Amino acid sequence: MEDAGPDISARLAARERPDGLPVMYQSWHRLLFLHWELPVEALRPLVPAGLEIDTFDGKAWLSVTPLTIYDVAPKYFPALPYVSWLYELNVRTYVHLDGVPGVWFFSLDANNLLAVWGARTFFSLPYFNARIMCESEGDDVRFWSAREEERAEFAASWTIGEKLPEPGPDSLDFFLVERYCLYAADGDRIYRCRINHEPWPLQETRNLSGLRYSVIEADGIPAPEGEPKLHCGGPVHVDVWAPERVR
Repeated sequence: MEDAGPDISARLAARERPDGLPVMYQSWHRLLFLHWELPVEALRPLVPAGLEIDTFDGKAWLSVTPLTIYDVAPKYFPALPYVSWLYELNVRTYVHLDGVPGVWFFSLDANNLLAVWGARTFFSLPYFNARIMCESEGDDVRFWSAREEERAEFAASWTIGEKLPEPGPDSLDFFLVERYCLYAADGDRIYRCRINHEPWPLQETRNLSGLRYSVIEADGIPAPEGEPKLHCGGPVHVDVWAPERVR
C-alpha cells in the first residue's frame, strides 16, 4: 500500500529554486499532456521499490507527453544550431521520496542522438532514439514518433486552445503538471534531479484526433481505458541541476 504522499506545503515547496547553480538550460513548448487514471498495482511492478507511487484520491496516473525542446545548452555554453533542439515523447508516472514529489519515466523517445547519449550517460534516464515528425501551423499541431520496427509508436493531432487559469495547489491539474524533479535509477542506486521553471502556462486542448499510443504497451504498461485527461502547455524556460544520489 502506498502512503498518502506529500502534503500541499511539500508540493508547493518543490517549486522553490534549488540551491547552487544549474548545469543546463532548455525551453519546452507545444506540450500535450495526456493523462489516464490507473490503479497503483498496474504500475507498482515497473517502478523501483525505493520510490512510492504518488496518488490523487488513491489513484495513480499515467502520462504520455509529446513536446518540442529548444535552446538546450550546458552551463557556460550557448545553444548551438542543429544540436540544441529536439522533439521528445515521454511516458511517465508520478512518485515521491522523502516527501519530495517528482516524475518517474518509463521511457523517453527523442530524435537527437547526442541528447539520447547524454541523458543516458549523465542522467541515467531511459532515452531511446526514435524517428519523430512534428508539424505546426498556428495553433494546430501534428506529432508522430516511432522507435525501430514501429512497435513503440505515438501519433496525435490537436489544436491549442484558450489559456486556462493557474490550477490551485489542491487540484488534480496541479498534481499532474506541477512537477519539479525527476527520479532515475542506475542498478540499485536512485537519483533525484531538480529542475526549476515558471508555473506551467496551460491551455485547452481541442480537436484531438488520430490518437495512437502503442508506446505504452511497448513499455510494459497495460493499455489504459477511456479518454485521457488533456492539457496543452508551454512555453517554459527550464533550469536543470545535476542528479543527486538519494538512495
